[in-house]
Amino acid sequence: MRVLLLYPKFPPSYWSYEGLLKLIGRKTLLPPLSLITVAAILPQDWEFRLADCNAQDMDEGDWAWADIVMLSGMIVQKFHMLELIREAKQRNKLVAVGGPYVTSVPEDAREAGADFLVLDEGEITIPLFVAALQRGETSGTFQANGKKADMSLSPIPRYDLLDFQDYSEMALQFSRGCPFLCEFCDIIILYGRKPRTKTPEQILAELQRIYDLGWRRSMFLVDDNFIGNKHKVKPLLRAMAVWQEQNDYPFSITTEASVNLADDPELLELMVKANFRVVFIGIETPDVDSLLLTRKNQNTRRPLAKQIQTITRAGLRVMGSFIIGFDGEQPGADQRIIDFVEEAAIPHVMVSMLQALPTTHLMHRLQQEGRLYQQSDHANLHQSCLTNFVPTRPLKQLAQEHINCNWQLYEPDRFLTRTYEHCMNLGRKPVQKKKRPLKIQEFREILALFVLLWRHGFKRHTRLKFWRYLWLIWQEKPSVLRTFLVCCAHFEHFHAYREHIRHDVENQLAQLTDEELEGFVSSPKPKYSVGARSQA
Repeated sequence: MRVLLLYPKFPPSYWSYEGLLKLIGRKTLLPPLSLITVAAILPQDWEFRLADCNAQDMDEGDWAWADIVMLSGMIVQKFHMLELIREAKQRNKLVAVGGPYVTSVPEDAREAGADFLVLDEGEITIPLFVAALQRGETSGTFQANGKKADMSLSPIPRYDLLDFQDYSEMALQFSRGCPFLCEFCDIIILYGRKPRTKTPEQILAELQRIYDLGWRRSMFLVDDNFIGNKHKVKPLLRAMAVWQEQNDYPFSITTEASVNLADDPELLELMVKANFRVVFIGIETPDVDSLLLTRKNQNTRRPLAKQIQTITRAGLRVMGSFIIGFDGEQPGADQRIIDFVEEAAIPHVMVSMLQALPTTHLMHRLQQEGRLYQQSDHANLHQSCLTNFVPTRPLKQLAQEHINCNWQLYEPDRFLTRTYEHCMNLGRKPVQKKKRPLKIQEFREILALFVLLWRHGFKRHTRLKFWRYLWLIWQEKPSVLRTFLVCCAHFEHFHAYREHIRHDVENQLAQLTDEELEGFVSSPKPKYSVGARSQA
């Protein structure tokens, strides 16, 4: 069987990093970990070709070569995914689809023409799909019926199918699931509330495979909450720290975690020793009432800004996400978020308008209240989207605050100040790496550095502030100089993307009636006690 593995395009978003990728000469941020895992689960005597549409254009020869086309993707990729399904069917190809988007909304892929829906977790449903193919079946739907995969049996992904030069970071996964109950999140629906993990031996084997294939850059450990199972995380981190030291720290690691990471000094220390550098945290809002209403209780137990500062002082650079549009939210959410970000000194921030995603508790509640728009299946996860439900504030007000928040946070003056403060607060002790000769592929990073210095140090009006901060860091804390420059490189994407957000949101507003712009519902009575506090 010849299998063409197709990965759909991502639209411009917080995570698409166009400005950064152009600067460093890469095509896309992360490889399709889902598809190379699928390739590892399928029979290994089959032939595979991977076509990541974020890194390459489709080749007619690939279409002709394939016996079957297999696609996976997230909800943010849905439009191109459905387009690829239709294109494959026009070429009379068998099409099998899976992944979180199709698992949540299978009818979209079915209507587009997909022959096989391989839903839920592939470790369970792909063998069912293979058995159906071997019986000569040409269509079918395969589900796990509530079962969850045993992660300790998941094979090493087929990293050999990747062109490493295309990607800025490599991807690997340790766990699935999250113990919390956030109303708006679909992770607990897709993967459950009991985080399941691979063994430390599995992760070390994956690290070694990636190392042996020649990767020596950053990694993204893509767990939705890496610390969801602390009992399993700590042994892994101890093993990773030893492996990193033995191999001269070839990988710096980014991951996602809940803010209660700040409550565990041992865990923070272990992450730093294993060369974790960055953690993405869902802060969502500084308004405690909104956090309690949306069941994000873990963010209300300590002052949030202090927790972020604790994580920073331990040596991890924090990226944060925020949401505008929670029920009962008071006007001025944009300024409250800006004030919080500057108090906590978070360099990179993602701000979105709330979306009711398919299958989530939020979607079901809004459906019961009759507040979902007719085309609520158009929910998406990039930052140019309006809410897909009737909010408790005028939609126009929410949209203007959303635009303003993104615009102000990525004003060069503001960005440089909080990035400098963050770097000076960063408590990391640099790992001791052996000196080694400069490699050819690192020359593109040197070129990127010169471009970066030109833009920040000469072209922009903040050039004097940039050189001043650079000089102060060089004099007082040279160990964070690289972190400061990396943050400035990421700014190239976010600074441009704020214009994209403003353009898209204003265009969407222009298509709405005055009634739709001003329409909102009275704040429903909260189902949970929110107390008298209004801000963290």
